[in-house]
Amino acid sequence: MSMFASVRKERGSVGRRFHTWHLVTLFALLLAHRAAAQAPGLGGSVELVDPKVFRVCADPHNLPFSDEQGQGFENKLAELFARKLDESTSYTYFPQVIGFVRNTLNALRCDVIMGTAVGDSMVQTTNPYYRTTYALVFKPDSGLDGVDTLGDPRLKDKRIGIVAGTPPATILAADGLMTAAKPYPLTVDTRSTSSPRMMTDDIAAGRIDAGVLWGPMAGYYAQHTTPHLTVVPLLKDGGHMDFRIAMGVRRTDQDWKRRLNRLIAQNQPEIDKILTDYGVPLLDEQGQLKPQ
Repeated sequence: MSMFASVRKERGSVGRRFHTWHLVTLFALLLAHRAAAQAPGLGGSVELVDPKVFRVCADPHNLPFSDEQGQGFENKLAELFARKLDESTSYTYFPQVIGFVRNTLNALRCDVIMGTAVGDSMVQTTNPYYRTTYALVFKPDSGLDGVDTLGDPRLKDKRIGIVAGTPPATILAADGLMTAAKPYPLTVDTRSTSSPRMMTDDIAAGRIDAGVLWGPMAGYYAQHTTPHLTVVPLLKDGGHMDFRIAMGVRRTDQDWKRRLNRLIAQNQPEIDKILTDYGVPLLDEQGQLKPQ
């Protein structure tokens, strides 16, 4: 046998050995995947780093949504879901600014973002678990009782607080209300300050006449201001003022998404109760207020 024939024979033998090893490895992986998918309690999901822990990505200083003491309604919703799954909860806290998804969910440090707008391009979203809208906030008996739209003439000479860059700002400008408006920053260091807190304090002190806030913030801070403030959901102004809120998961986590969807469908009354307790104005599928 020539040297070249010997080399060809040896290469063929190595190739067959590699091919056989490759098939064995693939078969072993397939069996492992099937066994994990059939394991009790996993719901067919092999996507989670720890399938026995409800691992949440959250902001540590972002009431009424979440905080490190577990006082936000997203903390309460996470605890509800964990109980239904008979799991414990764990948190990866990170400020909800640029890089939040990259440093939490996509870094595999946690498995779900509790509050994400449907259609968010950064994550895959579940079915929505609530729908809400922006709201007008003012002191009772301030002459604004009955106002339910930013186009109401009674607002023409009022100083209105608005968080810069939010959808209501466009409507305020169209209605000629921006000249006297007081802007509040969209992005702040939540460890030391809060735009909704500053706005509601200004309303209570009479420094501004009214304010426009995202529904969950309006309801929560109105309850935590003395005296309590009136919250009027803005259902007549259009301009994409209401949004459906879901949970965010990784784009690859299809089984996990389906599992969360089932939890939402099975526990909607309890979800609504938690949200209502925090003052969140809830809308039904027709865009009308749900009974409180």
